[in-house]
Amino acid sequence: MTELSQKTCIPCRGGVPPLKGAELRALAVQIAGWTVVDEHHLRKEFTFSNFATALAFTNRVGTLAEEQGHHPDIYLAWGKVEVKLWTHKIDGLTESDFIMAAKIDRLPRS
Repeated sequence: MTELSQKTCIPCRGGVPPLKGAELRALAVQIAGWTVVDEHHLRKEFTFSNFATALAFTNRVGTLAEEQGHHPDIYLAWGKVEVKLWTHKIDGLTESDFIMAAKIDRLPRS
């Protein structure tokens, strides 16, 4: 299997069911530190020593999101960034959400 971070997000056109059950769990074990919330979205909090590094990380996530055409919800606060991912067109999770999570994990944090 190709490592998730090496894949490219595929735009969802709708009309496909969100991932559930075993299929969802098989992808979840590949993204350490991310929480699958109600089989609906992924969530992870990243911590930083100050606001500036948290902001820089947020900007890197934004650049990646534009490159991949897959846009997370991002919450920025002093010393932390929370990222939530799901595929809005189907109101649930697809493989692209897991790909994006794996790519975010590879971004520099400083």
